[in-house]
Amino acid sequence: MACPRLLTVEAMARVDAAAIAGGVPGMVLMRAAGAAVAARARAHLPPAGRVLVLCGPGNNGGDGFVAARLLQDAGYAVDLALLGERATLAGDAALAAAAWTGPVAEAAAADPSGCDLVIDALFGAGLSRDLAGAARTLVERINAAGRPVLAVDVPSGIDGNTGSPRGGAVRATETVTFVALKPGHLLQPGRAACGHLHIADIGTGAAALQAGLSACLPPLFRNGPDLWGAAFPRLSDASHKYTRGHALVLSGPVTRTGAARLAARGALRVGAGLVTVASPERALPENAAHLTAIMLRPCDGADDLDDLLTDARINAVLAGPGLGVGEATRDLVAVAAAAGRGLVLDADALTSFRGQARLLASHVADGGAGAVLTPHAGEFAKLFEGTDAVADVGKIEQARRASALSGAVVVMKGADTVITAPDGRAAINDHAAPWLGTAGSGDVLTGLIAGLLAQGMAPFEAAAAGVWLHGDAGLRHGPGLIAEDIPELMPPVLTGLLGALR
Repeated sequence: MACPRLLTVEAMARVDAAAIAGGVPGMVLMRAAGAAVAARARAHLPPAGRVLVLCGPGNNGGDGFVAARLLQDAGYAVDLALLGERATLAGDAALAAAAWTGPVAEAAAADPSGCDLVIDALFGAGLSRDLAGAARTLVERINAAGRPVLAVDVPSGIDGNTGSPRGGAVRATETVTFVALKPGHLLQPGRAACGHLHIADIGTGAAALQAGLSACLPPLFRNGPDLWGAAFPRLSDASHKYTRGHALVLSGPVTRTGAARLAARGALRVGAGLVTVASPERALPENAAHLTAIMLRPCDGADDLDDLLTDARINAVLAGPGLGVGEATRDLVAVAAAAGRGLVLDADALTSFRGQARLLASHVADGGAGAVLTPHAGEFAKLFEGTDAVADVGKIEQARRASALSGAVVVMKGADTVITAPDGRAAINDHAAPWLGTAGSGDVLTGLIAGLLAQGMAPFEAAAAGVWLHGDAGLRHGPGLIAEDIPELMPPVLTGLLGALR
């Protein structure tokens, strides 16, 4: 099953260069790109509609000139405006401009409000500076006009590698990009600026794509079943509860037990054969009142946990939700890590190691635990404070540095969750919904990951699959979602997934 690789801006440049070196002229690639833009523009335009094509000074602008000519030949009313001087265009962009026979207006005079569609061909994914002056003013005017916008490659102003706006950015209705998606198409706020994403094949060829993929190492993926589906647990006629793993979830004290139960329910629903909540003695009645299929064992500290883990059938441990912050939690984590089982750490288990990421890393290394850390931005900043993981290097690089330092898979949660492994592999998840931003939702996510670890998935694949399943539940439910709904949505989520994987 082919994995959905993403290309950085630099890797995409390698694709173009390899295609040209392999005998495909750059102008052929530009014509194909412009034709793809024109085809998508026609899908947005009424018959004989009016389109404003805004071209920039580079190859992105050249794509715009090609699209403008094709749309004019197809009978649409086309206005074209150029940011910069036509005389300064070079290479293929100059050739594309020479083939345009219509007038070329100054961008400052363009009126986006008077057209049915704006084609944004100003700047591509490789923009290397912040927008300022006339360029920024034009972007603001496009956004203020409220007209549908078709962006070429990326909305102008979006950094193709990080998704960050460079001084401002166009808000597009749709974005046409070429060969493969770039990280900035999926990372926020770039993803929101892109609108619908359309990938066009422009004839670079398989060899050129492989050159780009080879330049984009360690690999970067769009999260989805193509990435981890081959490793996803499947039942056979011989399966039973003892072949499906046993997850142990550590509970917090009285009045703080709900998060652990949410996580435990997630682990059970995703397929773990057995799930046990390890509860402080005083919280046993509180947990017992809510648990049925999930087992319950007393656990008042690290020594009790050590005793519980003498049961070799327990092969995944989840610690953090509602557990409490401090030395007692650090001790529990140390014992769990030393046991060498699958390990998921979230919330209080992470905050208890504030500024002590290297200490946590030593615990993970001591037991050889297959560990997954699931911080949101605030927890990430606390855990990794004082390290280069919190430098302003973009979300992917931050998470990669955190994985390398901790020796664990890191799930850096958010609207654009990033999953990274210590070997540098990374995936961006865009299969999710805003309804998931509710109390307890992250606790269920940790349970899904723990349940997949218990069933034998490797940490990176378990984390990526758990994030996708969690997102799919949110997409299926829609508005009004609460955390308790997520485990109960797993049957249709899993049915749909397993049907697609056949």
